[in-house]
Amino acid sequence: MADEDTPMTTEEWNATIESLCDSKAAEFRLVGYEHVTGKEIWECVSDKYAKTGEPAMHQVVNDILSLKVTRFMNFMTLNAYRGTHF
Repeated sequence: MADEDTPMTTEEWNATIESLCDSKAAEFRLVGYEHVTGKEIWECVSDKYAKTGEPAMHQVVNDILSLKVTRFMNFMTLNAYRGTHF
């Protein structure tokens, strides 16, 4: 893991994002959304980056940790209607 003065490598950053998304998926499973995966969490969070590009690290982390079930379910429902996810 990088110290405070050394930037994270791409691999470290990807591992951190994966861990955060898996943690958020586990949180959603605890409240009854049993089939949520970390990959789906990332798809939901990163969807808004498609137009604007990926923001600063702290914003990405905040977007993952502050994701609410309602926003996630809206994302999944819209993708189901579009036929892009299932």
